[in-house]
Amino acid sequence: MNATTAPPARRPYTRRISQIERGYLTAGAAGCPQLIQMVVEGEGRIGLDTLRAAVRLATQANPGLAVRRRAAAWRADGPYPPVVELPASTDLDDPFFHRDLNVVTGPVCEVGLVSGTPSRLVVRASHIVTDGRGLRQWIEDVFRVLRGQEPLGAPSETDDGHFRTAAGPVAAVAPPRRLAPQPALLGTGPPGRTPLWIRRRTAGHPPAVTARVAAVLSRHVAGDGGRLIVPVDLRRHDPSVRSSANLTAQLVVDFHRDDDWRRLHGELLRALVRKREVASLSRDFRRNNPFANTIGEARAPDGSRFPGTAIVSDHGTIDIDALRTEAFRTTTFYTLPMLVPYVEMFLSACQVGEATELTLACRDRPGARTAAQALLDAVEDELGRAN
Repeated sequence: MNATTAPPARRPYTRRISQIERGYLTAGAAGCPQLIQMVVEGEGRIGLDTLRAAVRLATQANPGLAVRRRAAAWRADGPYPPVVELPASTDLDDPFFHRDLNVVTGPVCEVGLVSGTPSRLVVRASHIVTDGRGLRQWIEDVFRVLRGQEPLGAPSETDDGHFRTAAGPVAAVAPPRRLAPQPALLGTGPPGRTPLWIRRRTAGHPPAVTARVAAVLSRHVAGDGGRLIVPVDLRRHDPSVRSSANLTAQLVVDFHRDDDWRRLHGELLRALVRKREVASLSRDFRRNNPFANTIGEARAPDGSRFPGTAIVSDHGTIDIDALRTEAFRTTTFYTLPMLVPYVEMFLSACQVGEATELTLACRDRPGARTAAQALLDAVEDELGRAN
């Protein structure tokens, strides 16, 4: 090749749409936006133009955040995540927090910057193409670039099939049985079109948050028990792979009325040891799952009864030192969970410094806010007893 010959163009990042992602595509087609939203709050300032440049460089190292759907694959030929400036008065009712992202046209990720006291960085991404770990990796790379460092990147084109293989032998598990839908716990009457988010910051970071939340729920259900969904990151089976894909599988755990958190925690640990989240991927989710097998079934619930009680996602410890610049210091981090057609509520937890950030998402209906606050009161009491 002589000096005037251009090097061959590199093939854009491409990976096939996985089984997990197809499940999220189905939920999105049912009319429930599949979004991850993460909020970084802090003191100081991030320049808008500087942030736009950092987002571009971080996305070049994490091309899964600039994909579009191309038949049965994701291809990184989409737009970079746009960065928009939001007024200091922006609150959670703002349309920015509620608009969907289109995985066919892109972008699949966007950033809102609120300058004020506190300053906020709001990152929104389609859960169809990424998950919490993948998005956090990208956010950390944005801050690396802002500090003048090289991004670590997540260039892997692997999908969930790689991690199924990496997990090794997994015993087959019978699918969870279908449960009759239970009446809503949080309010009555027709639900609104957007989520209601209730935040709570509690002191300390107790162990077994998921099991303790489930125990609180067991004291509030109307029937003999309920059903919990716990997202599990498949990357645990091969931590060497840096991927931004949606690699979150589900553990489905049934609980009984007035259940004990220790029993629930033990069941969760045994399920993880037995790799039950991997075993669930061997089933044909479209034909054999405990919630909905068709788009029609996913659309059928009227928002007053649910076969699933709650999704509880514990994001673990957030390294806020990784989310800083010379001019900006992060003080807290939290998420705004999405709604799922067949589950009443979604609660996320993040351990930030010496506190735990909780956010509960539910349908916005008459009485929901009061009921959700009371439920979080009970969760805070339970977590406080563990500190």
